[in-house]
Amino acid sequence: AALTVRFLTRRFIGEYGDMEFIYSHNMTVDGREILFHIWDVPNSQQAEEGSSEEKRIQWADSFVLVYSICDRASFNILPLKIQIIKAAKEGQSQEKVPIVIVGNKRDLHHQRVVSSEEGRLLALSLDCGFYEVSAAE
Repeated sequence: AALTVRFLTRRFIGEYGDMEFIYSHNMTVDGREILFHIWDVPNSQQAEEGSSEEKRIQWADSFVLVYSICDRASFNILPLKIQIIKAAKEGQSQEKVPIVIVGNKRDLHHQRVVSSEEGRLLALSLDCGFYEVSAAE
């Protein structure tokens, strides 16, 4: 949620509840007006099985999967999540689904448990984009 709010408002708010939201946002990209719809799902709700997760996957055109560089479990779940997304989306068409992996909390380097190299290698092995950021900065 912090990363989504930072993207939308350019402000950092450190504490969020455990709720999912859908945001809409207009932005000019390469001279074109783009309307973003962002379905922000907290980590606790991402683990849901069944129709809720399937509905979110079918709804989306692209995916940004965020993990904390300070939380190994949030990183370790990514390969399974990506496998599920690709099976659902790429199984329907021959087009590659855009997926980006984002390591957040780069400012907390002293608490880091997932290296940048691990993130880059995972993204490379799963044919995804990769960034490391800090919502706070």
